[in-house]
Formats: sequence, structure tokens, C-alpha cells
Amino acid sequence: MKQAPRQWYEMLSNFLLSKGYVRGAVDKTLFIRKHDNDVILVQVYVDDIIFRSNNNTLCEKFIVAMQGEFEMSMMGELTYFLGLQVKQLKHETFLNQSKYCFDLLKKFKMEDCKEAITPIATNCLMDADEAGQPMDSTKYRGLIGSLLCLTTSRLDIQFGLCLCARFQANPKESHFKATKRILKYLKGTTNVGLWYPCDSNITLSGFSDSDYAGCKLDRKSTSGTCHLLGSSLISWNSKKQACVALSTAEAEYIDVGHGCA
Repeated sequence: MKQAPRQWYEMLSNFLLSKGYVRGAVDKTLFIRKHDNDVILVQVYVDDIIFRSNNNTLCEKFIVAMQGEFEMSMMGELTYFLGLQVKQLKHETFLNQSKYCFDLLKKFKMEDCKEAITPIATNCLMDADEAGQPMDSTKYRGLIGSLLCLTTSRLDIQFGLCLCARFQANPKESHFKATKRILKYLKGTTNVGLWYPCDSNITLSGFSDSDYAGCKLDRKSTSGTCHLLGSSLISWNSKKQACVALSTAEAEYIDVGHGCA
């Protein structure tokens, strides 16, 4: 039934709210419950649930409550979730998508390709290439969509990938060649991921940068931002600006404003 996922989420959320959990203000699939100085976090993705607490008693009570209300089973410590591999150590956690990288390279027959040291050439200025050789748009969109799933842990490919994604309506061989370079880069960096240490420093810091008139089609600039909580990267973004900046300073100010927002 089309409404089954919605009805399931409504039933689950009502149950959690009745148990004293509070729905996240930004992420509506995150539920939080505080008890004195302890807290338990519950992240829901359809019928998959990740939970974590600084008090094992809260975890045990959550398991008993869920298994008493729903037919559920415990899968043990989190090691793999939605294509994301999780390595939990005593003082740090490492996230990466190496298995997905290997599967992606095999899918597009690039497992034996030469490696590239960067995801995109530094002098690459892509345009519509009207005189170029057209290619199968379905194949191109499939590659773009598959690579977008990697941006969950690979911010290093986001700028180049978003640039290639602008030409999905009428892709040319030159665009496909630029996108395949991202695969060549992944070939040599399959084990790259996100590292989260147990850092007592929770200072929030943000960084931003922008090019100027980087898009050859409409002369719009591209903003790039990232935010760290202590030494842990928690947010990143690469997006073409909505308006045309008239100077480098204006492009940078737009970028800073976007980063602060």
C-alpha cells in the first residue's frame, strides 16, 4: 500500500512520544529522551532503527519497550547501515563507503582503470559543449545518481560531482569523461572516510570559500562551506549561488552568509 510507510512512521512516532521522547527540531526522524544527566538518541529510517545512549540501562529499557510493542529483532552493534560502513573503536569512530565504491567501479566496468589524484582537473571549465558527441542520458544520470550516494561520507567529490550533474538534460561525451575521472579518483581513495574522535572540545567552527563567475553558462559563482564540532566534520555543502555576483568580494559575502545560515 502506498500509505504503509507513512502509517508505520505515524504509529512508531506516536509510541515513542508517549514514552517521553521528543522529536528532533531539524531531523523529524530523530527522537531524543533525557533522564537526569543521561540521554538516549533514536534515529529511525523506515523500519531500521539506530539508538545510542551514555547509559546502558536506557538502551535496555528501549529494547524491552520496542520488542514488547512491535515484532523486532536486535542486529547487534552497528557496523553497516544503508551502504555506510561503521568502525567503532574505544576512542573514535570511522565511517566510510569502501564497499559501495568497489561495487560502483564494478558496475561501470572501471575496476581496472588508472587512478587519478584529483576528482576533477584544476583547469576544468565545463560548458554545454553544443558541438560535442551526445551520449545516452539514462546511463549518465544513473552514474550521477550513484555517485551522489557517496557524498554521505565523501565531501571531496561533491564539487566536481555537482558540476557534472548540471548537464544531465543533454549530456555529451566530454561530460561523461569528466564524470569518469571521479571514478578514477575513487579507485585510489576507496578507504577515505570520516573520522570522529572522542573529543571533549565541542567548539563549533565554520569555513567558507567561493569562486567568482565559475560557471561558463550563466557566470554564477559556486559556494563551498563546511562546519566542524571540535575536530569532527558534521556538515558540508557545495552549491551554485542563486544570483550573479558582480565582484569577488560580493561572491565571498554571499558564501559567508550562506555558511552562517
